[in-house]
Amino acid sequence: MIETIKLTKSYGNLIAANEITLSLNDGDVFGFIGPNGSGKTTTMRMIATLLAPDYGECYVCGKSIYTDPEEIRRMVGYMPDFFGVYDDMTVIEYLEFFASTYRINGPGRRKVCEEKLELVDMSFKRDAMVSQLSRGQTQRVGLARTLLHEPQVLLLDEPASGLDPRARIEMRSLLKRLGEMNKTVIVSSHILPELADVCTRVGMIEKGEMLVDGYVDEVMRQARQAIVLFIRVQADHDRAAKLLEQQDCVDKVVISTEVTSKNPGEAATSVSKRQALPQLTVTLKPGTEDYSPLPQVLIENGFRLLMFREEDVNLETAFMEITKGKQQ
Repeated sequence: MIETIKLTKSYGNLIAANEITLSLNDGDVFGFIGPNGSGKTTTMRMIATLLAPDYGECYVCGKSIYTDPEEIRRMVGYMPDFFGVYDDMTVIEYLEFFASTYRINGPGRRKVCEEKLELVDMSFKRDAMVSQLSRGQTQRVGLARTLLHEPQVLLLDEPASGLDPRARIEMRSLLKRLGEMNKTVIVSSHILPELADVCTRVGMIEKGEMLVDGYVDEVMRQARQAIVLFIRVQADHDRAAKLLEQQDCVDKVVISTEVTSKNPGEAATSVSKRQALPQLTVTLKPGTEDYSPLPQVLIENGFRLLMFREEDVNLETAFMEITKGKQQ
């Protein structure tokens, strides 16, 4: 559906996008992750045929950005991070105006606009002035405008930028719905938690270079050099640590007494009791996936297990690990 081959764009000595190669299929929701100025917008604008690359190729639905730009624009919906609206129009007038530019004419135009408003949960504001909308509502109307011509490919540049927490949750829900409609979506963001529950695939870009591209689980595994376990036993922690260090799959064991609760409602006395019990941080040897013998070894040696869990790896952790050394 979208294929880029060494897509490159520079401004003087600054390489904004450096040989970006990417392949996306129908239904992929691709999270384009990177800090401001990393090349996300430049890449998306080249895919949308709004910016000519220095070299490289890009195909959208089998069409080349060089030979078929008008065809591609009919198949693509591009939503920039900031877009202007006409304040002297109502929401429905605003959408009907843009529907006419897509040559959606006749009595069906109003129906199309109403359907898109319903899709983005903005039907209740159809007769409100655009100038009266909140930032989140304006973003949703902008998304409705992007969907008017039924594009198969959506390029959404920072769609949740500047939104309050509630509006961000609503935007994530909309993105999930679009993926379920089998559309190919590229959504960029520098706020990683926004994309964690939405995207099927992610790409991480830094200083114009695509550092990683893959399905979310694959990227997590790539970022994690070794599995880390957090273990707590009832007593005799030093002996438990030595026992674990003797296991073939264990690289090292560290005993820590600094434990805090992640549950705001947990009583202070409960937290104090947990803090009094040391935690064993167990790092497994690289490549180890199966650590099922470890709890069995502890139990067979008379230890009472109070906690045994694997360290969570999220997109923020993955990004920091993968971009290590690129920050300078």
